[in-house]
Parts: sequence; C-alpha cells; structure tokens
Amino acid sequence: MEETFMKINFPSLSLLPIILVLACTTQKKLLEPNPELVKKQSQIAVPVPIPIGPTLMEKKEAAIAKYKGSHERKFDLLHTSLELKLDHSKQLVHGKAQLKLKPYFYPQDILELDAQDFEIHQLALVEAGEKKALASRYNGQKISVYLPQTYQEQDTLELFIKYTANPEAVAEGENKLFADTKGLYFINPLEKGGKPVQVWTQGETVHNSKWFPTIDAPNERATHDLKITVQDRFSTISNGTLVKQEKNSDGTRTDHWEMNLPHAPYLVAFALGEFTKLDDQWRGVPLHYYVEEAYKEGASRVFAHTPEMMTFFSEKLGVPFPWPKYDQVVVRDFVAGAMENTTVSIFMEGLNLDKRAAIDSEWDGIIAHELFHQWFGNYVTTESWAHLPLNEAFANYSEYLWYEYKEGRAAADLHHIGEMESYFEEAKEKQVDLIRYDYKDGEDMFDNHSYAKGGRVLHMLRKYLGDEAFFGGLHHYLEKNKMSSVEIHDLRLAMEEVTGKDLNWFFNQWFLASGHPILEIEFDQSVPENILLTVRQSQNLETTPLYQLPFKVSWYVDSVRKEKTFWLDKGQQQFALENGEPVDLVLFDEEKILLTEKRTNYGEEKWIKQYYLSDFGVSRYEALDSLINQGKVPWELYNKALEDDFWSLRELALLQLSQESNWEIGLEDEILQLAENDPVNHVRASAIEALSRQGSRLYHENLLRWAQDSSYYVAGAALQAYMEDKSAPKRKEVAERFSGLDNFRIVIPLIDYYTEEAIPGKGPWLHEKFNKISGRILYYLLGYYGDYFVRMPEEGRDKAISNLVTIAKQHVVSYVRLAAFQALFGFIEVEGVLEEIEKIREQETDPDIQREQSYYLSPFQVKN
Repeated sequence: MEETFMKINFPSLSLLPIILVLACTTQKKLLEPNPELVKKQSQIAVPVPIPIGPTLMEKKEAAIAKYKGSHERKFDLLHTSLELKLDHSKQLVHGKAQLKLKPYFYPQDILELDAQDFEIHQLALVEAGEKKALASRYNGQKISVYLPQTYQEQDTLELFIKYTANPEAVAEGENKLFADTKGLYFINPLEKGGKPVQVWTQGETVHNSKWFPTIDAPNERATHDLKITVQDRFSTISNGTLVKQEKNSDGTRTDHWEMNLPHAPYLVAFALGEFTKLDDQWRGVPLHYYVEEAYKEGASRVFAHTPEMMTFFSEKLGVPFPWPKYDQVVVRDFVAGAMENTTVSIFMEGLNLDKRAAIDSEWDGIIAHELFHQWFGNYVTTESWAHLPLNEAFANYSEYLWYEYKEGRAAADLHHIGEMESYFEEAKEKQVDLIRYDYKDGEDMFDNHSYAKGGRVLHMLRKYLGDEAFFGGLHHYLEKNKMSSVEIHDLRLAMEEVTGKDLNWFFNQWFLASGHPILEIEFDQSVPENILLTVRQSQNLETTPLYQLPFKVSWYVDSVRKEKTFWLDKGQQQFALENGEPVDLVLFDEEKILLTEKRTNYGEEKWIKQYYLSDFGVSRYEALDSLINQGKVPWELYNKALEDDFWSLRELALLQLSQESNWEIGLEDEILQLAENDPVNHVRASAIEALSRQGSRLYHENLLRWAQDSSYYVAGAALQAYMEDKSAPKRKEVAERFSGLDNFRIVIPLIDYYTEEAIPGKGPWLHEKFNKISGRILYYLLGYYGDYFVRMPEEGRDKAISNLVTIAKQHVVSYVRLAAFQALFGFIEVEGVLEEIEKIREQETDPDIQREQSYYLSPFQVKN
C-alpha cells in the first residue's frame, strides 16, 4: 500500500506561491505564562514527590503485555463464497457468505470469525446441502460459533452466514466522514453534486471483516469467489477472473468473479462505478486500466509502462508475474495513495489525468510500488503486521529499481536521497525497530520506518552482496516461500543460503534494532600519498547499535576515479587509503549508499571540486545544493550545471538563478535556449521562471507562446510570469483567453491576478473551478481561493466560507483539511467563523493535524 503520510510525488510546484495562512503573524507566537500567576504559585509550599520509575520486573511485564505476535491459526480457511447486494441509500451491505474451513492442527469445537458491525440473520452448518442452525455468540466484532462436534485436522466443514454489514459504523472517537477503517466505502451514494457514484474496498490491515465474515489475519490464505449484484450501468472489478455476467429482471446485473489462487483475506477487493476500460496485455496476461470516461485518453499514457514494468520485474526476480490478470483502477476519495489487492490495484484520484495533463504524468513510482507488491506482499505475505517491511520495504525499493532502469542511476539515487530524508525527518520524533512486536495498532506500522528506511536498508544489502547475489537471493526467497506467509528470518535465511554468508549482524542492526549511525568523518592529507581517514560513531549507544558498516572511499586523480572498500566495526577507527599519489579529491560514500547522518567540515573548495569531478549525479547534486545553501556558487559552476546531463541539476541551478540578480553575460541566452528546447518540461518551466525574474517584459511574446504549450508545467509557468508582470499588455484579455481551462496550474495564476487587481465578477467562475478541482490537488488551490473572497467579499464570500468549512471537516486527506482550516483564518472577523474553526478543531481526530490547528487557533482564543 502507498500510504498518504508518504511524500506524494506531485509535479514540482515551485512556480506556484502557495497561500495557506491568511491570518495575522501573531499566530506563530507561543503563549507566555502569566508572571503574576507564576509568582503566586512559587510562594506556595508544595511537597516535592520523589520520582519512582518502574522496576525491572514491571518493565519486563510491560514488554510482555505489549507483544503482538502472529495470529494463532486454529482453523485453516480454504475458500469463501460471497453474494453481495449493496444498499446505496442506507450504505449497507446485504451479504451471504459460505466458508469452507478445517482445523489447522489441534481438534476444535469453537470457531471464531471476524465480523465487524454486522447484523447476523442466519448462521448454519452446511451438510449434504442442508443448513443446520448453530449456536453462537456475537459481540459486534467477532462471532464465536459453537460447533456440534469436535473437528479433527482431517475434517472439513462449511459454514453459511446471512448478514447485513454496516461499514459506516466506526470506532468510538473516529470521525466517519474520513475514517480509514470502514473496509468498504460508498462515494456519493445519493448522487448529490458532480461526484460520480462509486463503491470501493480497502482491507488492509483488518478492515475487510467490515463487509464479509472471515479470519482477518495476514497469515491466513484462501481462495474465494464473489457474486455482486449492481445496477446495470456500473462496472465491477475484483480479484481473479470475471467468469459470468447475468442480467436480472429488475434491471440489475450480477457479476461473478473467481479467485482460484489463495491469498490473504486483506487482499480481497472490488470496485464499482461507471468506468471506462482500456485493454492491454503482457505475455498473454490480460491487463486493464479503469478510469472515468473523461480520463480515458490520459490513462493510456499514465499506465503505459505497466507491461514494461512487468517484464523488468519478472526478469529481475526470475519469477514471472504470478497471477492470471492485472487490473488498475482509479477511484475518488481513496483513503491511501493506492492499494495492491491481488490482481487489482486501486489508486487515488490523482492518477485521473486528461490527455494533456498526462504528458507530465509522474506516477510511475506509485504504479511500480503496487505492481511489485504482487510479488512482495501478495505472492509472499508478511505473517503479521510486526513484519510489515517484508511487504512495504520491497515495494518502496521497487521505485528505485524502476527509476534506475528507466531514467538512469542519477534519477534513482536522487529518489533514494529523498526517501532517506523522509526517514530522517520521522526519526527526529521516533526511532523504532523495523520489525517490531510492540505496536499499539497494526496501522502504526505504516510509517517511514517500514517504507523509506526499509527501502534504504534493502539498498545497502544489495550493494553489500552485489546484484547477482541480491537478486538471486530474492528469487530463492520468493520460490521457497511462494503462496505462504513469512517473517524476517525467512528473508535472512534465503539470502544466506544463496550467498553462504552469515547475515545475522546485518539483520540484527538494521531490521531488529532502532536508529541509524551518526558518523563523524575526518580526512588527514598531511601525507598526500597515504591519506588517513578517521570515522567516529556518535549515535546514542544506549538506544542504537554500534554498527558494522562496509563502506567505500573514492578519490580522483586527473579525473580518473579509484575506490577502496573498508569495514567499520568500532566506535572510532582509522583507515589508511594507501593511495600512492596525491589526489585531487577524496570522498566518503560518494554514491550515498549508507543510511547515515554524516558530519564533516567540507568547505567551498571541496564542494566545487566534487561538482566538477564526481562521476555520480547525486554527488554533484549534493555539491551544488551545499554551495547554494552556503551562498557560494561561482558563476562558471552555474554554466556547468546548466549543461549537466542530469536534468535535476539543470533544474536546481535554474531555481537558484531565479533568486539571483545581475546575471553573468551570456547566461540569459543559455537559459532562453533551455526554456525553448530542454527535453524535460520541469526544466523548461524553471527556465521560464528564471527569465521572468530578470524582467519578463523582454519575453512577452515568448511567454504567450509558451503559455499555449502542450505541457501544463510549461504553460502554467509562462502564464504565471505573464500575469504577474504589470507591464504585460492586455492581461485581462489574456486571462479571459485561458479562463476556460480547468487545470490547477492554469487556474491558480488567473486567481492570483484577479485577486491582486481586485477584478470583480469572478466569484461564480472561481466557485465553478473549485467544484471541478478535487482530491489532493485542492491543497494547492485553497489559499488562493480564500484570498480572492477575502479581497472581494461581495463576490460570494459566504459560499467560499461554507466550501472551506466542508473541506476542513470532511476531506479524506488530512493535509488538505489543514489547508482549508488555515484558509478560513482570512475570514476570522466574519461573524461565526471563529466558532466554526473551533468546531473543526474539536472534531479533528488526527492528533498531528489537531496540534497544528491548536497552534494557529490559540492567539484568537486568547484575544476573544
């Protein structure tokens, strides 16, 4: 699953200044304690309690109490048959389920099933076609079925359950408007407004038992079939193969799907809606892409690389795609980035792109992520949520593998660094083991440890073992454990069996311990022919291991690169390079393989040399970025960066140049050529922004031409530059010319212009655009939307406030809710708005978002 906490790979929006908070600057001031109150309190004699911590026994007892092991398999679920009818108006599921099971090993006379918030109408044992009622106890979450006899390991029984499921019933304290534990979601069930009617499921972690009874544990594995009755206008997509469609006399249709290969219950899924299907294939395996009709042409481009990905991953792993078909469905209001249900991945609506927007589609990473799960997570499945990195770390690393293959090593390495930084950011607040048995809830495992850190750990393992051994080990792991559940030691043993190496040390420090190394690095070049390297580990050894680290040191002599591998296994170690001749540059971990914080004293001269000499794009990026942060980029290095083969370096240089003044002679002509001809639209957009900062009046004709470019990146950047330039001719006419487009990159420059110039009559137009832009993209629009109605309240302020309140209360994505909440502060003086803001904060159930809301709200609460 691609979680929403993760960095969503939206197109770069550096060209779009985001207005999120429209309130006064006093919001950022922390509340000071009342000095008089402090003085009075200090005069009261209060006994000081002596702090008594938990005893060693209590700590050990607490550890035992927190332990979350794998689900005990008392029964083996063999097959589930489901018949479903959906009540859209009441958002209920009317179901019939027939489960075939057998005792796993020990004799059993009680069967426990997961069934959350059901009404049970009938429960019976099926024998020779007859249904015999069974005694049971149901607590709203689990059914305890009392069997008529004790069943042995060789016995098989079938159970029939007729039920109504209520996925809208959510846990106490959870807001059902954006709860992510419903299992099944009705989107616009009453067909109000412009949003299409859809139903889709999301079972991970233990949420599929919200809509059908099962043993909802990842170490269970069964086949299933699903019959679902729907209105004839709807398409259904589910696991496995569609074996039959039958039209009914009441105008409905019943679709019958069969999944004949066993998989975990959380991977059972379906989606329903008015979708258009695009057909494709890979080596005889049917592929389908399901989107709304408006995005049909875009989908052919968004998902175009799927067959190539399947070839690449199949050949890399030595295991062909293991399922009978693969569908990809884009839905509205999805609660995560995407989900890898077996044979049918479901994606958030950000992948809904029209033909023009799809030109700049950047969704290969998430598509690769969910596809790789079909091997790692579905074919081989984590036995418990404690071992989630066996699913998610691999899916995360698949993104690197794909970028490396498709876009080159430099692009993959930059992605790798971005993921590393995501982990480091989270590590400021928490550091936990990758494999951890003390999680409070399975959802807690879906963090940047399981994803980003896990992927970086796999990268280090690959570089330590070498590609042949690493991918050979993965092949062995998949073949040895196919169609079964695994724990971390299964991966270690598979790698050891292939390589002959002991890998306990690696797995212990990276998977079974928390934290990461912090390295202090010093080079002593006083003897140029034998450079000495000193490395100190300075992480907290009470909570973090003393690491064993294989690492590389590289150096350059007359542009020729050399390297050596060393092994760090002490708190402080010195290494002799024995380089034999003076060097121009020496680098520690030049390829950025290690998941470490590095502390060095590199200066300007070193960074300049690193840029000019390094063979690796990510190393040159580090050098340029460091020089920018130090404010010491030589003009000649800008020239070099603008010609770099790695497009991210050209973009980085341009973004910084847009902040510079008095360019070197000739630089402007070079940037103009990049704006016209660079093969990467990101770079063209950045070049346009840089040129506009130097005086766009010189380029008015160019900007108008670029604003009609097929790429929204380029067009949006050009339109933004033109509309911001008060000397540009006929801006009002130009704005009208583009006002019919709905892409947010075009809409935002127009709103900005209408607001700055106080153009009247644009309220209805802006409300219309607001209704057409949905999903996570709303994040970029909300500040501009609110700002116009702050400036022009007569244009529809009350409706804008109402829309912002609705988003702040109901949007499924937390950071979009926060952006709407912040935008409301522009209307803080309007009667009733402060009260609405307080209600929004009170109902927010995401503690991180609620903290941010309290921060912004606190000055106004004091004021009032």
